[in-house]
Amino acid sequence: MRRLFPVTDETPDRAREWSLAELAAAYAYPEPAAGGPRPWLRANMVSTLDGAAQHGGHSQPISSAADMRVFGTLRALADVIVVGAETVRQEGYRPARARAEFAAARQAAGQGPAPAIAVVTAGLELDFSLPLFTSPLVPTLILTGAAAAPDRVAAAEKAGARVVVAGEGMGVDPARAVSALAGLGYTRLLTEGGPRLLGQLVAAGVLDELCLTVSPMLTAGDAQRITGGPSVAVPRRFGLVSLLEEDGFLFSRYSRS
Repeated sequence: MRRLFPVTDETPDRAREWSLAELAAAYAYPEPAAGGPRPWLRANMVSTLDGAAQHGGHSQPISSAADMRVFGTLRALADVIVVGAETVRQEGYRPARARAEFAAARQAAGQGPAPAIAVVTAGLELDFSLPLFTSPLVPTLILTGAAAAPDRVAAAEKAGARVVVAGEGMGVDPARAVSALAGLGYTRLLTEGGPRLLGQLVAAGVLDELCLTVSPMLTAGDAQRITGGPSVAVPRRFGLVSLLEEDGFLFSRYSRS
């Protein structure tokens, strides 16, 4: 891994694998402002050179070992991981695990042993017998609308999930979801998509930061981009915070301008 931006020292000719502590420092959440922490929502996504966010329905084929180290670090820094129901189904989501390497840092930051998973869903069409619901270290959250089917809500709660209403109808209002999570003490938010959820967050103007891995691959085909859904009236402008590189993979970090 080597840093390309910002450049404060001469870049070494030979790249080396960064420690998890170095990665954690490179991706640290902003320091809380005066008056207490406010929620900060970052997204972590991977894309090929030609814009594919997945291959064969999964992101793993376009990822790398370095990308997975960044993925794990971002999870370890977060209070909660926000994910869409379709991604839970496609990627076979499991509970976030506690990692000994980050235990002391999480304790010092007032965090639990692992981040919670918050699933955004209107219909709650989820398999509540999966480990994500039956055996997480921290109870899984379900973000849904006030008009969600009562029987599905009851099934989620019976499985041990905590249902949080974040919308008036069937769907979830992104701004209300962020506010509801902050109200539960989750201010360091991370979303891993999928594309439809990320598109909704962008359109609602609640995304503060994008951590985008650019994979040096070409896939062609008709795979989704990292965001989906209707376009915004005016493109959102983000500023480059940092850029790292390893084995041709670029690890960029952008924040809201």
